[in-house]
Amino acid sequence: MIDAGYVPHHRRIEQVLRERITTLRPGDRLPSDAELVAEFGVSRMTARNAMQRLAEQGLVARHPGRGTFVAAPAAHRRTDRLMTFSSEMARRGRVPSSRLLARAIRPSTRGEAVALALAPGEPVVEVRRIRLADNQPIALESAILVASCAPSVLTADLEHGSLHAAITAAGQTLRSGTGTVGAGAATAEDARLLDIRRGDPLLIERRVIVDDDGRRIESTESRYAADRYALDVSFEVESPAEADR
Repeated sequence: MIDAGYVPHHRRIEQVLRERITTLRPGDRLPSDAELVAEFGVSRMTARNAMQRLAEQGLVARHPGRGTFVAAPAAHRRTDRLMTFSSEMARRGRVPSSRLLARAIRPSTRGEAVALALAPGEPVVEVRRIRLADNQPIALESAILVASCAPSVLTADLEHGSLHAAITAAGQTLRSGTGTVGAGAATAEDARLLDIRRGDPLLIERRVIVDDDGRRIESTESRYAADRYALDVSFEVESPAEADR
């Protein structure tokens, strides 16, 4: 049985470094793999994995022969990386917080069951929050989680803390996911909670996140006020020869 309070070593190092990065400036040097080994008493591979995950998320820049440094913040989140809202806002120099609207265990709807590969009616954990930066509402977030997340998520401080940290504390390892981003119009509820007008444009992101074994852990819809949030996109241009195939 997995200890609900257990956090893998590379995750623990990653969390500590995330906190340090919020106090540093772009270009500041971070510990080398050898220094992390000495500080945390882990293998070089574990230290490297922790730093590599931060590099994949755009938080650090690794330069062979020179070291690892705090990366300059991107203007917006990249579509191929999922950064926690708190980390994203902190990188922009804004103070993140949340307002908890709902948190409960309940039977899954048919759509939620399909998204998480569950039997209809199987218990899930629902978490609804308003995500804020400098006390300005940015997004209305509705997360549906598998029931095994309940012990940690139901007791965690989700107004000042991270939902993903609570999921990790429940013994789940979030690894990758898929999602869609589309446009929509603000409903009366969106308008009231985000302090916008009904019908104002929204950026709507829906995603499903899986663990190391491909099991679906989280299904989330985030409804962003379109004038307060954006996503950066990188792409390759298809050649005319490829287009004609």
